[in-house]
Amino acid sequence: MKRKRLSYDTWKCITRREILCRRIAVQGFEGHACLIRIRRVTEPQYWRVQGRMTVVAEEGMSWLCLLPDRENWCVTAMLDQQDGVILWYIDMIADKGLCVDGMPWFDDLYLDLVVKPDGYIHEDDRDELDAALRMGDITPEQHRLALDTAHTLKNGLLKDLPSLEALTRRCLDFVLAK
Repeated sequence: MKRKRLSYDTWKCITRREILCRRIAVQGFEGHACLIRIRRVTEPQYWRVQGRMTVVAEEGMSWLCLLPDRENWCVTAMLDQQDGVILWYIDMIADKGLCVDGMPWFDDLYLDLVVKPDGYIHEDDRDELDAALRMGDITPEQHRLALDTAHTLKNGLLKDLPSLEALTRRCLDFVLAK
């Protein structure tokens, strides 16, 4: 498993960023929120989503990462220059905590959901999750946790994308107001 920080330091293409990280409690969410304002990139980054190239990192964009206290997922809302949602990227996770510098982290369970505001949902990296189980990198319980978490999201939070969009907006507004 990879341990990831909410600051996404491993994205080396982002050469300048501003980070606001807060513990927040708003309607529908309690946990850590980290807003990354992307100021400079070596080159824009694109992912193929629904057969089209979708920008996920370029100057002026932002990422809002939400790590809830009592859930086994972390959602990153990738926002355009006007803070509109381009997509949500949801990591299924095994554990979470705080680094000594106060930055939240999570242990990634490989399986991800890519969600677009139009309702499109793509399950990503299931092959990596299954390979991790075969190789003994994760336990059968962690494998089941990832699958169950994705299933719960698809049949709960992701069934009502206007609510997810509203939650994203509430969390963003809270982080920006402090």
